[in-house]
Order: sequence, then structure tokens, then C-alpha cells
Amino acid sequence: MLVGEIARLGVRVVAAHSLAALPGACDLIVAHVRAVSHDGWQLLSQGQPTIVVSESRRDGDLHKAMDAGLIDYLVEPLAHADILRRLVCRALDLDRLARAHAESRAELQSLNDRLEQHLEILREDQRAGGHVQRKLLPPPGMTHRGVRCDYWFAPSLYLSGDFLDFQRCDERYSFFYFADVAGHGASSAFVTVLLKYLCNRWLSQWRTLLPEAFPSRWLGELNRELLETGIGKHATIFAGVLDHERHFLHYALGAQLPMPILVSEEGASYLGGEGPPVGLFPDVEYPIYGCPLPERFQLWFCSDGVLECLPAASLDARLKELERRVTRCTRVDDLKDGLALGDQLPDDLSMMTLSGFEHD
Repeated sequence: MLVGEIARLGVRVVAAHSLAALPGACDLIVAHVRAVSHDGWQLLSQGQPTIVVSESRRDGDLHKAMDAGLIDYLVEPLAHADILRRLVCRALDLDRLARAHAESRAELQSLNDRLEQHLEILREDQRAGGHVQRKLLPPPGMTHRGVRCDYWFAPSLYLSGDFLDFQRCDERYSFFYFADVAGHGASSAFVTVLLKYLCNRWLSQWRTLLPEAFPSRWLGELNRELLETGIGKHATIFAGVLDHERHFLHYALGAQLPMPILVSEEGASYLGGEGPPVGLFPDVEYPIYGCPLPERFQLWFCSDGVLECLPAASLDARLKELERRVTRCTRVDDLKDGLALGDQLPDDLSMMTLSGFEHD
């Protein structure tokens, strides 16, 4: 009679006098309480969902059946056949959901394993790219005609959108730049490679260019190159030419923030000037600026990431705090050690100093 009532659901029902006689692939077991309470039920049923039926709720075997892992039970099933069918439907639905969930978890685990493999490949590529990018930087402590270049370079992850360079042009002049490409990561790092390439290409034409016009013309060429690439990247750049005989700095800039700070025996001050970002607007010109340099000076450059590591609230207050700190520092490490650097940098962070002319 139970078989007939359950079969009305349109499912295949098999009746057996023992668990061993049931087919191996069954979705649900409906068993008498005394059968379930026997020792070894969990081992024999292999954890298959089970509904227990009983003639009385006072049956002492019901507690053993609950311990054996039943999902529901019904007293006097023949008197409540409609409830039994509902229990069976619900149990089958739950089993289907459990199977689907298990399949989804297995698929998700497989996807996670593949994603982790791809991420590891990407990490290796990023590490290799970061190593190459660092090789493009000038040697630490490079000195030319008494001017020394020191820097600290820290990407927020592996590759950086910050970049800097200091190169000898000839016996009298040297060229340097300090750049911060918008964003960070691989696309910004590729722009820094373009900076290095254009710098080397233009320095090969040094004899044909006016020294004071070199920074302006170089920024104009870089602006055109970035726009033609169509990658949607722009940069803030300070480019300068040092005249080691006159002790004079010729420079041009593209929206540099913060501006370089010149420190001498008279005190500290931000350099003046303005210019549009590089790679954002077509057909722009970059004004030429200049300033004399004392016999002993320090010129500080910082990317905008340093402003996020200062305690002041407003931008003006942070710029004043940065100016105050560099007057008390003699090395890049002195300024770095005083910043609030966490485990993860919020942005690429770079610093550079040019000091002279007293270095050998």
C-alpha cells in the first residue's frame, strides 16, 4: 500500500525486505523505524537520505533512527499518505539541490584552480617586468660633474607608473626627468619604457638642439607619441637640463605635483612654473623655465603618492609639511623613514634628489 501511494508521484518505487536488496542508485529510502535503528545502517546506506515511518511516535527506536541520519519521519503513514508524498517530494528536491550544489562546488574549485594558475603566471610576468623596469633606472648614486643623483623607487605592486632618469649629455650638460604616469600596473609601466626610449633617442641628437629648449621639445615629442598610441595614458613630468659650468637649471614641466623643492643655505622653496599634462591634449607647447643654482643645493622630487603618506588633512597643508620635512633631511632614506608607510602602498611612490656641485 505504501508503494502504491508513493508511486502516484510518478517515480519508480522498489520495495525490498532488506537494504542489500535495494538497487545501488536510489535517490531516497523510505524505511521502517526498526530497520533504521539496527546497527550498521549508516554504513550500509552510505549516507543516502532516508525517511522513517512508524506506527507510533513513542517508539523507542526513533531516537536510534535520528542518530542514524534520517531527514524526516512520519507516524501512521497509511493514514497520512498525502503528507508522505509531500515529504518524499521535498526530500527529492533537497537531494537534487544537494547534488547540484556539489557539482557547482566541484566546478568552482576547478575554476579556482585554473584561475590560481593564471594568476601565478601573471605574477611571474609582473615580477619579470618589474625587474626589467628597475634595470632601466640609472645606477644609484650616479654622479656627473659634481652633481649626485639618489632615489627611492617603490611600486604599489610589481610594476610602477613612476619613473626617473639622470644622464650625461656631454662634458657641460646633463639631462634628467621625473615622471608619474596615470594609474599603475603594466599599461603605465609600458609608458615608462617609452619614456626611456624617447630620452635615449633624443639625447643621440643632443648636438643639434639648444640645451635650454631640450626639455620643452622633449615633452612636446612625448605628448605627440602618447596621443598617437591611443592607449589613453597621460603623465605628469618634470624635465630639466643642468648647466654644470653656469650652475643653471633649464626645465619644462607637465602638471607636476608636488613641484620640486630646491633646498639651499637660504632655505627651501618650490620651483615655479606650469604646463599641461603630457599625453592629454594635442598641439600643446611647454614653456621653458630656468633658475640659477647655488654651489651647494638639493633638489627634491616626489611623486604624488608621498602626499597620501603625510598626516595633514588638506593638500596645502601636506605640501607645507613636505617642504618642512625635506629641509630637515639630507638623504632620500631620511624622508622615506619619516613617512607613514603601511604594509600595502596606496599608490606608486618614488623620490629623487639631485645634490651638488661639491661631489667628486
